[in-house]
Amino acid sequence: MCLLIMLLLGMVNNACADEGYKLWLEYNKIADRPAAAVYKQQLKYMIFPAESDQLKAAKAELIKGLEGMLSMHPADTKSITGGQTIIIGTTQSLKGLAVIVPDSIGNQGYLIKTALINQKKCILITAKTDVGVLYGVFNFLKLLQTRQPINKLNIADRPRIMYRVLDHWDNLNRTVERGYAGSSIWNWHRLPGIIDQRYIDYARANASVGINGSVINNVNADALILSPQYLTKIQALANVFRVYGIKLYLSVKFSSPVELGHLKTADPLNDDVRKWWADKIDEIYRYIPDFGGFLVKANSEGQPGPQTYGRTHADGANMLADALAPHHGIVMWRAFVYDNNVPDDRSKQAYNEFKPFDGKFKDNVIIQVKNGPIDFQPREPFHPLFGAMPNTALMMEFQLTQEYLGFSTHLVYEAPLFAETLQSDTYTAGKGSTVSRILQGSFNKKLITGMAGVANIGTDLNWCGHPFAQANWYAFGRMAWNPDQSSSAIAGDWLKMTFTNDAGFVSSIKKVMLQSRENTVNYMTPLGLHHIMGVSTHYGPGPWVDNAGRPDWNATYYHKADSAGIGFNRTGTGSNALSQYAQPVQLHWENLQTCPDEYLLWFHHLSWTYKMRSGRSLWDELVYHYYMGADSVKQMGLIWDKMQGKIDVERFNQVQQLMKVQLTEATTWRDACVLYFQAFSKMPVGAGYPKPEHPLSYYKEMKFYYVPGIGGNNYMTN
Repeated sequence: MCLLIMLLLGMVNNACADEGYKLWLEYNKIADRPAAAVYKQQLKYMIFPAESDQLKAAKAELIKGLEGMLSMHPADTKSITGGQTIIIGTTQSLKGLAVIVPDSIGNQGYLIKTALINQKKCILITAKTDVGVLYGVFNFLKLLQTRQPINKLNIADRPRIMYRVLDHWDNLNRTVERGYAGSSIWNWHRLPGIIDQRYIDYARANASVGINGSVINNVNADALILSPQYLTKIQALANVFRVYGIKLYLSVKFSSPVELGHLKTADPLNDDVRKWWADKIDEIYRYIPDFGGFLVKANSEGQPGPQTYGRTHADGANMLADALAPHHGIVMWRAFVYDNNVPDDRSKQAYNEFKPFDGKFKDNVIIQVKNGPIDFQPREPFHPLFGAMPNTALMMEFQLTQEYLGFSTHLVYEAPLFAETLQSDTYTAGKGSTVSRILQGSFNKKLITGMAGVANIGTDLNWCGHPFAQANWYAFGRMAWNPDQSSSAIAGDWLKMTFTNDAGFVSSIKKVMLQSRENTVNYMTPLGLHHIMGVSTHYGPGPWVDNAGRPDWNATYYHKADSAGIGFNRTGTGSNALSQYAQPVQLHWENLQTCPDEYLLWFHHLSWTYKMRSGRSLWDELVYHYYMGADSVKQMGLIWDKMQGKIDVERFNQVQQLMKVQLTEATTWRDACVLYFQAFSKMPVGAGYPKPEHPLSYYKEMKFYYVPGIGGNNYMTN
């Protein structure tokens, strides 16, 4: 019986071992014996004075990684043997060795180099601060995970963005709004007494890619989060995060003084309100001395805000900023605003509300702007606020959770989406004024800088639902650290660290990843179409939606298909949303000769017979993209099938099944949209394309119950 139990336990362990819980920190044994032997020879001894919690965490991570990959634990020593010694620590902890680091790495950067110390060649990992050493250790382990040579090292790296933050849309009842990977990982009922290992591993994963902040609750906030009952629980999480260099932030409800403090108003210019917030913030800092600050969603989708009291966004943000300033906290004020008075074009509202207040926000306020002007669509042009507020700190907001990208059943690598936005040229200060440079503060060194990612994390064993969805978390961290990093290089590293260093696997699947987002755009929203998903759930196609309660919740508001053509005219003869961009951008997108096909229907309403660059009519081009998108998913599946045997069986089978689901859903998107738009174009689908399996009525009548991630508000889009 004991033997049977041991065998069963072994089976369970094996079954769980490759389900993806370890993310990109697998530290699998290096099977290449010559490579392993070289690494072992170079890493026999270690000098690593570690007195602080962060340095102890860094040392523990190094040992964990080396034991996993090389089955070795470098011997602690105080003498340098040369060629076999790895020396790790801050300049202060290694002061006896007279280690010097360049000022250019700043307080969070690190240096990894082959150095001559006491006339002996060693590997040195050092930084000015403990957290810099932690980042350096993770990067050194990445070198081993990706099989890089370590005999001639000279790496000096630093983050280009100050605040690199994950935003969790987690509710206190453990539901996750727009979450597709299970429940919230924060088990509020068991906190503060039970510290789940998942909290520690979450912090490790974030630190490994340089993420240094976490907003742990939904932007549609519950005022209860600020109560002493929850602050005690939050304190326990902050204690875990601190070890890995992560500050904790909270989303707050602007009306908290009324709901929690029993005041009659939340007017930001009211003295009692200002005092309530100052007292509450003082209380938070007594629990969490290094608390990061607040994220605020105000006067959007029914959320309260300063406009409720006739005040401005600047009034509201600055009131909170004043209360946080003595503690060095910041306010992240979201620019995702639209109210019940539908504007002429929803894409214009954020610009109209925030542009007039450029330079009016306090120094510790940063305006958090979505990558595009609507709402995390499969493809959007960059948000016009980037480049429009040179005297205001702006923070990018990307969405990792795939609200509009097939949830956690579709393989969509988002780094190309991130890069597309980041490398867009705003021309605000002339050619080369990319969104990336604006975010890095290149044009105004006085401004704080930041990047946020809406998390795709839940209680699923593999954290993110789809094994490849982990890559979006990883890629966000890498690009928040350095917005100019290559999507291809990041994908290659992630594949090697997560699955295998097999060259055939990495080469083939990296191509799949880099193409995956474009495939999804093609079978969902090609040629600049947007916001045509199912109402409320945002699941599946819904280009016919026209009864959602407000015009700008309807798909028909955005595609404007009629017998004459399709597309949203945002030029000077339409909504004139293009006027919010710098003139070179306006001219580029307004001119049909230069507007890229990718944004054509975002900015123009064109006839079905309009001749595209390909020579096809607009209708035929639209059909071509829809069919190409679905067929590309089929090709992804065929490539994945050839990977059998190159990785573990569990994850191979899981991805194989998910790809079949994705193909089914991509085909549904294709057929439903082509049939719907054909009702307006009255033009035939080419003879070479397979016919839809069902009539349009079938797709319009499809119902989906208990779709994950919709929260308590059927029309909430966050």
